[in-house]
Amino acid sequence: LHFAFNNIYNIYFYLTVIAFDFLFHFILSLLTDSNHRYPVCSNHLNRNFTPKSLNEVWVSDITYIRTAAGWLYLTTIIDLYDRQVIGWSLSTRMYTDQTIIPAWKMAVSKREITESLLFHSDRGIQYASIEFRKLINKNTLITQSMSRKANCWDNAVAESFFKTLKAELIYQHKFTTIEEAKLAVFEYIEVWYNRKRLHSSLGYKTPKEMELEFYKIESVA
Repeated sequence: LHFAFNNIYNIYFYLTVIAFDFLFHFILSLLTDSNHRYPVCSNHLNRNFTPKSLNEVWVSDITYIRTAAGWLYLTTIIDLYDRQVIGWSLSTRMYTDQTIIPAWKMAVSKREITESLLFHSDRGIQYASIEFRKLINKNTLITQSMSRKANCWDNAVAESFFKTLKAELIYQHKFTTIEEAKLAVFEYIEVWYNRKRLHSSLGYKTPKEMELEFYKIESVA
């Protein structure tokens, strides 16, 4: 009876989290989509998710993580070539200087931009803000691209990462503190996802393996 009760409780908890997740995702989309007065960019990516080299296309998005101590907002930047999360930030606020700015600074600290780069995101205020645009416009090699209004398929790879993260990590844990969630996300991205998780889209290689193979080929060419 105790075992059955635990199973029922776990199923109830899981379904409750899924339902709440859907509702909060809808609310978050209202906060991060194009409900602002900043200019938006054209969709230059146009769902071309298979670039031929590293640092050709980066995509970014923002999602949320629920903890008993409050909400966290996860911003990620992914290189489409090797599907590696090269920049990310976990914050307690949705402000530009706490979301995309630190994620961007992490990405450029890992990968120098020496050739043309397309940076794609949704139309959220964080990406359209003057502060962020000033930052990326310092490098004339960068072209900014944005999804069409309320069209998640235009940024499918970034969306897919969050679905994977939530299925493999977030929905499996009840985070009691913010620090606990931060440590779990760090380990998932830096230890598991980038270095050990096999990707069918990469021919069942890890993102790190794809990166190393690319540089090996470049050094021979």
